[in-house]
Amino acid sequence: MNSCITQERRQLGAVRTSAVHSHGLDVAAYSGDGPLVALLDRYPAELIDVNHYEYDAAGQVTMMAGERGQASGAELLEAVRKGRMWINLRGIEDVWPEFWQAASDAFGDIASAYENMQAVKRAGQLIISSPGTRVPYHFDASGVVLFHMRGIKRMFVYPSDATHLPEQAMENIVARRTTEELPYNLGFEDNAEVFELHAGEALAWPLYAPHRVENVEGLCVSLSMEYQTWESRMRTGTLYTHAFVRERGLKPAPMHRLSRLALALRWMASVPLRRLQVMGNNIAKIPRQFVVDATAETGMRQTLVD
Repeated sequence: MNSCITQERRQLGAVRTSAVHSHGLDVAAYSGDGPLVALLDRYPAELIDVNHYEYDAAGQVTMMAGERGQASGAELLEAVRKGRMWINLRGIEDVWPEFWQAASDAFGDIASAYENMQAVKRAGQLIISSPGTRVPYHFDASGVVLFHMRGIKRMFVYPSDATHLPEQAMENIVARRTTEELPYNLGFEDNAEVFELHAGEALAWPLYAPHRVENVEGLCVSLSMEYQTWESRMRTGTLYTHAFVRERGLKPAPMHRLSRLALALRWMASVPLRRLQVMGNNIAKIPRQFVVDATAETGMRQTLVD
């Protein structure tokens, strides 16, 4: 028997089983490039993240962070189509409120299928990604519903146990010591649930469940809607507090075994720790290694060499 299956699974959040839903958003608007080009032309540069991933034979990833540079919306989209990039448009709820309202209504319809999925905070990013590219094995420090709008995307969702998701790795990510990528080995594929998403479908998965993504066909467009419930807020705050005390030589109890009172106390402790930025922010220090260049064969021009 695969040893991964015998690990204790964390049963967290309102969504206990990954499921595909119809979301009802207007996907026809994304079948052509015009609306995307117009959106990219007006999108604030400081809210655009550009990433490129390379993988070795064992599935281990190397990430390069880039920047838009002077590329127009049309040039940026052409570079994404030619290369292997993920363009994340953060803050979509503020930049495009009309779309966000429609997506919020769609989220409400999906949330009504679950008990205790009352979001106290939501945020979103529109993701435009290259044909055939992948996003590495990682986890999100909130609940997520992924609304797929264009192309075909394959999602791999894994058990939330200590083998697939070490708690110390979760702490480091929440404390922004490291990026969202997790330790990975090919043996995890034996335990993956696989979902193929088409335009008009949305996927909801359990809180903190690790996952990875492959683009199967065409340029892909998706909305990643992050949501916090009071449970997820307390648990994420607990992970931050645990990262703080672990760096000081203590060994905190597993987060998923704590009582609600213990979680609440740790969340309360995390509020001033975050405000004071006691753990720093290594993510902000990641160098930008390339600039988008639609004339380059790979859609990017390297600017920084290790």
